[in-house]
Amino acid sequence: MDKTKKLTLAAVLTAVAVVGSVLSFPILGSRCAPVQHMVNVFCAVLLGWRYGVGAAFTASLLRNLFGLGSLLAFPGSMFGAFLSGVVYARTKKILPTVLAEAFGTGIIGGLSAYPIAILFMGKEAGDIAFYVYVVPFLISTTVGAILAGLVVNRFKKFLGA
Repeated sequence: MDKTKKLTLAAVLTAVAVVGSVLSFPILGSRCAPVQHMVNVFCAVLLGWRYGVGAAFTASLLRNLFGLGSLLAFPGSMFGAFLSGVVYARTKKILPTVLAEAFGTGIIGGLSAYPIAILFMGKEAGDIAFYVYVVPFLISTTVGAILAGLVVNRFKKFLGA
């Protein structure tokens, strides 16, 4: 796929992530948006980690500008996009890619939300980081990544994966 097609697909997937964030739900003080995690897996399989991280960053930025997300959307999506993209590039397998998205977003993204919460949201937010960030991020990413894995597996030939 040439760069123009990749950029266009990344833009479409970014738009899906932003619009899909309307389907978010609150869990323990965090807004979970499983569509973003689906997009991360799609980007990992179809575009690679660079476009995936770019799409995750752009979607997080737009979600914040439109009032559909918080600052925690950045670590909550970008680490999963990076890790899932790298894992797919090395393995070309869906299950490890889905697990990498869940680990990258749920664990690494959740833990990295801690300093952001302290810096921008106050010490109180940081004091409950594990429960407020890691657990909800894991729930959100697990739902989105599993759904993406099912879709990618179902349409593997059509998607060129």
